[in-house]
Amino acid sequence: MVMQIKIGLLAVAVLALVGCFDNSGEPQVSQNEEAGLVNSAVIADFQGCSNDWYQQVDSQVVTGDGQGHGPDLGSNEWRSVVEFKLGIRGDSALADLNREEWCHYIYAHYIQDSD
Repeated sequence: MVMQIKIGLLAVAVLALVGCFDNSGEPQVSQNEEAGLVNSAVIADFQGCSNDWYQQVDSQVVTGDGQGHGPDLGSNEWRSVVEFKLGIRGDSALADLNREEWCHYIYAHYIQDSD
């Protein structure tokens, strides 16, 4: 009886392990890895923080009041307003406002090419 239980448990363990393997021969990519590949491709197209880029962002995330008032494009105040409008102010994934990586993050996650 004990031997039958041991054999049964062993069979269950083997089946559980076999079920965990993918034998389709296709490389497996997790959703996180897939997202990373997409973000890498998007960032590869990014040309850096520039006046053209600031204008592109401002056309999609309006930072002024519609009457010509608002922070200077590209300033830390402007970047802070962009974060506020996107609802991401204080997000731990964001780089410091004065770093190039901040622009990369905003571009990769929120800004769509208008071409």
